[in-house]
Amino acid sequence: MYRFHPSVRWGSGYPDRQQIVSQIRQLWKRYGLEDKTRFNTPVTSVTQDSQGRWIINNPSLGRFDGVIAAVGTCGAPKMPHIPDQEKFKGEIFHSSQLDGKTAEGKRVLIVGGGASAVEGLEFAMHTRAASTKVLARSDKWIIPRNAFVDILLAFNIFGQETVFSWIPEYFLRFFFYRDLKDLAPDSKGLFTDTPMVNSDVFRQIRRGKAEWLRGDIIRMTEDGILFNHRAKGVRKGGPGREEEIKGDIIIMATGYQRPSLSFLPDEVFQDPYQPPNWYLQVFPPFGAYARLCALNSTYQGAIGAVGNWHIGIYTRLLLVFLVDPLARPREFWMKRWVDMTRFVKSKAPTGAFDFFTYSELVYWFVFCVAINPFRWKWAFFVFFGIGRDLPLKVVRGEDRLRNGLGVKKQY
Repeated sequence: MYRFHPSVRWGSGYPDRQQIVSQIRQLWKRYGLEDKTRFNTPVTSVTQDSQGRWIINNPSLGRFDGVIAAVGTCGAPKMPHIPDQEKFKGEIFHSSQLDGKTAEGKRVLIVGGGASAVEGLEFAMHTRAASTKVLARSDKWIIPRNAFVDILLAFNIFGQETVFSWIPEYFLRFFFYRDLKDLAPDSKGLFTDTPMVNSDVFRQIRRGKAEWLRGDIIRMTEDGILFNHRAKGVRKGGPGREEEIKGDIIIMATGYQRPSLSFLPDEVFQDPYQPPNWYLQVFPPFGAYARLCALNSTYQGAIGAVGNWHIGIYTRLLLVFLVDPLARPREFWMKRWVDMTRFVKSKAPTGAFDFFTYSELVYWFVFCVAINPFRWKWAFFVFFGIGRDLPLKVVRGEDRLRNGLGVKKQY
C-alpha cells in the first residue's frame, strides 16, 4: 500500500486496519483536522456561483475557492454471486473482511488474481493456513517489492509499450519468475496495467505453501469450487480440465466498485475530454475548472515507486492555480496538452491516460511548469513544497498592478 504522507511507515506491504487507522489518527491530531472536517455529509453536487466560487451541495456549507475530489478508485466491495454459492459448507469472505479473522489449519481458496488476491494470500500465510490456492482467470504481471527495480521500470518515459519492452519482461522472467515462468503473461505487456508488487508470492509457491491456478470458476460445491483449469495461452472460457478444488474458506478477491464522480458539474464530462482524458489527468480542461482537482480519482493504471510525492505536487499545483491567475492554465491550452499526449501515445495498446509510468508523470509536471514562464517562480514550491513566500509577494505585486490598471480579478 502506498504512503499517503511522508511520515507514514507501514510494517508490511498490505497493512491491516489497525496500522492504517493508527497512522491516520496521528496525522489527524498533528494537523488539527477535527475542526476542519464535516462528517456524515454525502456530496451530491459541486457547482459554482456567479463569482466562480464552489458550492458543495448548498450555500449553507460555505463557498470555496478550490475543490479536491479525493474519492479514490476503491469504493464498495464487489461481491459477485457464483452459481450454487449457497451450497458451500465453509465460510465466504470478501478480501476487505479479513481483519480479525483466522485461517489457521484451514484450506483457503482465493477467487481472483489481482492485488486483493495477494492480500488474501498474505492473510492466509500470516494466520497459518494449511494450504492456499489462488484461482485466477488470467495472468497478471508481478514485480518484486524492491525500490531499485521499481524505479528502473518507471524509467520508461513513454508510459506505454515500446519495441524495448521485451527487455525488462525478459529480465523479470529470468531473474524473478525463474522456474515459475508459466505464470508470466505472454499476451499482455508489462506497460499496460498496474503490476502486482510483491516478493513473497513466488517464495510461498516454491515452498509448497500456495498454488496459483489459471482457469474459470464454474460453480461452488459443498466442499469447494468446480474449476476449469486452463493451460497457458488458452483464452478465458476456453477448453481445460475440470476439477473440484476443495477448501474450508473462500476469499473473494474480486476488487471494489469505482466511486462515482457524478457529483461534479456535467460540463466536465464533455466528449472527447471525459476523465481520465483531463489536463495532467486530474484537472478538467474546461473554463474555470482548473480550480478543481480530481486527485487519485481518475487514476487507471501505472508503474513506479508509488508514494505520496505526486499527491503533494498535484495539490500544490492546484494552490498555484488558485492564487496566481497568470499561472492558471487556459481551456485552449489544457485541451491542446491532452490532444498532444493522446497523439504521442496513439500507438499504445491502452488509452493515453489509462496507464503511465512515474518518469512520464515527472515529464508531465516539468512540462506544466516549464511551458508557462509565470509558473517558473513556483517551481521549488510545486516540486518540493518550499519557497512559497517570494512567489506570493510577486503575485501580490502583479495584483496591485492589475488593480491599478483597472483589470478585473480573474476567478
